[in-house]
Amino acid sequence: MDAEPGMEASRSHSVLVVEDEPDIAAVVAYHLTREGFGVRTAADGTQALRSVELDPPDLVILDLMLPGMSGVEVLAALRAEDETRTLPVLVLTAKSEEEERIRGLELGADDYVTKPFSPRELVLRVQAVLRRVATLSGNSEKIRRLRSGPIVLDVNAHRVIVDGSDVKLSRKEFRLLQVLMQRQGRTQSRKALLEAVWNTTADIETRTVDMHVRRLRSKLGSHADMIETVRGFGYRFQGAVET
Repeated sequence: MDAEPGMEASRSHSVLVVEDEPDIAAVVAYHLTREGFGVRTAADGTQALRSVELDPPDLVILDLMLPGMSGVEVLAALRAEDETRTLPVLVLTAKSEEEERIRGLELGADDYVTKPFSPRELVLRVQAVLRRVATLSGNSEKIRRLRSGPIVLDVNAHRVIVDGSDVKLSRKEFRLLQVLMQRQGRTQSRKALLEAVWNTTADIETRTVDMHVRRLRSKLGSHADMIETVRGFGYRFQGAVET
């Protein structure tokens, strides 16, 4: 029998579903399993972090409203460790939890789905995130290093060097700098950056771009002005970039 569409592409991927409501966790696990994913579940944040440490999945589906340790705290913990800084995370939020959703994106969530959600949409979002991660990995093999004056961005090593010293960036800050450098000289709207870095075009998240640019500039120190603000539109990276 032929495999269902998407089956072969997802068979080798494992997903950790972090959800304290058993019925929701079961529905998500069922639909992902049908598409060929390997699925395991965790009912709270502590259990989720332990599961990731023992056997890192390819992607985490994370409910932000968990008992005890919140999903936001779980995401922050994942992004704080080198081993899990780039682990794809898709967050689940209720429609009323806009601030939590924005906080999740600011911490480096790759995408979000609001409750109640269509299981099919959730599966498609998971597949889209994994495809994007695979594409970025493929591009990393082609473009190993970007250099502009004192700034060196090593794509493969996920490392940024400024004036000869390592600068620690979050996953989203790194991706933001990479996109701006790769599109050097071209003004990028906030929506374009949201799509390239966060895989979303929702208007309510435009302030997330501004916050990440501010953080990135602070880490670039005296070279912060290489990221130019184009008033009323977005941002542009100044300076010649070599690959």
